[in-house]
Amino acid sequence: MKLKSSSKPAFPWFGMDIGGTLVKLVYFEPKDITAEEEQEEVENLKSIRWYLTSNTAYGKTGVRDVHLELRNLTICGRTGNLHFIRFPTAAMHKFIQMGRDKHFSSLHTTLCATGGGAYKFENDFRTMADLELLKLDELDCLIQGLLYIDSVGFNDHPECYFFENPSDTQNCIKKPCCLDNLFPMLLVNIGSGVSILAVYAKDDYKRVTGTSLGGGTFLGLCCLLTGCETFEEALEMASKGDSTNVDKLVKDIYGGDYQRFGLQGSAVASSFGHMMSKEKRESISKEDLARATLVTITNNIGSIARMCAVNEKIERVVFVGNFLRINTVSTKLLAYAMDFWSKGQLRALFLEHEGYFGAVGAFLELLKSSDDA
Repeated sequence: MKLKSSSKPAFPWFGMDIGGTLVKLVYFEPKDITAEEEQEEVENLKSIRWYLTSNTAYGKTGVRDVHLELRNLTICGRTGNLHFIRFPTAAMHKFIQMGRDKHFSSLHTTLCATGGGAYKFENDFRTMADLELLKLDELDCLIQGLLYIDSVGFNDHPECYFFENPSDTQNCIKKPCCLDNLFPMLLVNIGSGVSILAVYAKDDYKRVTGTSLGGGTFLGLCCLLTGCETFEEALEMASKGDSTNVDKLVKDIYGGDYQRFGLQGSAVASSFGHMMSKEKRESISKEDLARATLVTITNNIGSIARMCAVNEKIERVVFVGNFLRINTVSTKLLAYAMDFWSKGQLRALFLEHEGYFGAVGAFLELLKSSDDA
């Protein structure tokens, strides 16, 4: 998929998604700069490009996800690489100050941004860095970004994947796939909270429902229960824990399976149900608590997503969002839940660029708005 080349905006080309927990930034690095262009290029534009592309970390918390970089894209007649950068929303003021220090306003009068933070920080961008934000709807950007990334592929590999044999923990294998016959799809966006969309066409979708119990809930509860500080730390703890020490299972109540309704003894009957017992509370580890929190949040999302798919009569369920980043426990759990509760009728699909689609959609709007000008 190539974007038309008329009315190219001036470099640099950015798109931002300012979420409740993370800021996602995409940056297009042109690789076809001519000698004449390089000679005419102002110094702070070179400085910004060098800073973003020569580093993989920015300060203590900013990260460029090098493994997600899209290479040799042709966009608006220019060839280059698309970079994916994230940092905590709590560091937004430092980012704005960096933009001021690098005289970003002299290059760009408008920055395309989506997410709630585009509204929350709009005045800060204006007063601190003399930058105007073009605010965009986050769900529009999410869908447009997803469709674009799926169309260009992931460096000649499919963007989409699923888990084969999700009910068999020993033989559950990640498999690439193509998003053929994309519509209709149920799109489950798991960020700080969760939004569930029924998407019928590129410009035809509705928000079916959502839940406040999302990635922010997982991290917040883990910080309270275990004393951890970061998402990575919480997931590391969860990977070593055993949630069955915390959750009450069907077999803890029935002594085995609840056969009449096909409920396996290993199914969770009551999340954190064992914590009513003082003896159990004294025997569990922080890792167990982290794992139980992750399982509780993930199971709840999977249950709501399945009910929405049944109600909307949609068989394709796609999960996205930064909650799924480095989170194979949850992706496999969602795959299992979709498969088990639908008796094999629903397959959970996942995308490699997880939480960046909103930022990509904002980036595309920058190019589109220039075309429309």
